[in-house]
Amino acid sequence: MFFSVVIPTYNRQPILAKCLLALEAQELTDMSAVTGYEIVVVDDGSTDGTLAWLEENKDQFPHVRWFEQDHAGPAVARNLGVKQAIGEIIIFIDSDLVVLSNFLQAHADALLQGKEKLASDRFFTYGAVINTSNFANPTAEPYKITDFSAAFFATGNVAIPKHWLEKAGLFDTSFQLYGWEDLELGVRLKKLGLKLIKCPAAVGYHWHPPFSLAQIPRLIDQEMQRGRMGVLFYQKHPTWEVRMMIQMTWFHRLLWGILSLNGALNERTMAPFLQWLINLGKPQLALEIARIFLNWYNVKGVYEAYSKIN
Repeated sequence: MFFSVVIPTYNRQPILAKCLLALEAQELTDMSAVTGYEIVVVDDGSTDGTLAWLEENKDQFPHVRWFEQDHAGPAVARNLGVKQAIGEIIIFIDSDLVVLSNFLQAHADALLQGKEKLASDRFFTYGAVINTSNFANPTAEPYKITDFSAAFFATGNVAIPKHWLEKAGLFDTSFQLYGWEDLELGVRLKKLGLKLIKCPAAVGYHWHPPFSLAQIPRLIDQEMQRGRMGVLFYQKHPTWEVRMMIQMTWFHRLLWGILSLNGALNERTMAPFLQWLINLGKPQLALEIARIFLNWYNVKGVYEAYSKIN
């Protein structure tokens, strides 16, 4: 099997370098079913010199082909990557993900085992994603309970036959703001009968900078955008399952309303406590606590967007 690793990127050159170097360092077994692989990078209008850096360092990345587009979001970028890919298996990762040296082999083994078990290729493999803020050594981070994901199809670390993506219609490019474009495609894949096979041996380390108070305005904006895109998701698939996913239920409204004291615990009132935790060297804990009001903003974004279309 030939893999095409599709990576959209936008202004992430430093961590993209680590991402690509890790992919170039893949180790395949002597009897590997992997006949070869390519890395398809789609630059989504970066302004940080990503394309110039790729050109200057192309000798380090013999597997990389890159393409560019005006800034249009990850859905458009991934669609371009799939259309340009030559492999029969597409692996999606993000440009801030650093993988282990057995990453491709692990996905290949899981794909072979899945095909033998199901007697078809109507499935995809989903690797593990571990969040880290350790830029110097991302792969040193241990697995945490907060790294668990119940998503059916998420593009952080997934391998799928290309023809199923094409049959499903690729990503919906109307998802132009933050969130849900991959899980919406997952709903369509599930309707085609595809199953999820977990592949815990294919580990990727998702890097993000340590949490700071300066990030909060951007995080709030993302949650509001995610709320608006969640309503678009629900318009396309008006099911109870999607309502639960996007937090458009009375339970979520009540839960985050109570936990945030109806918004009284917010970015202003909690700032001193969050900064205290950060000063103690516990930025991840501070972020998890900040999710109390971030989720409240998400739920507000959902209901505000829903009220506008009704």
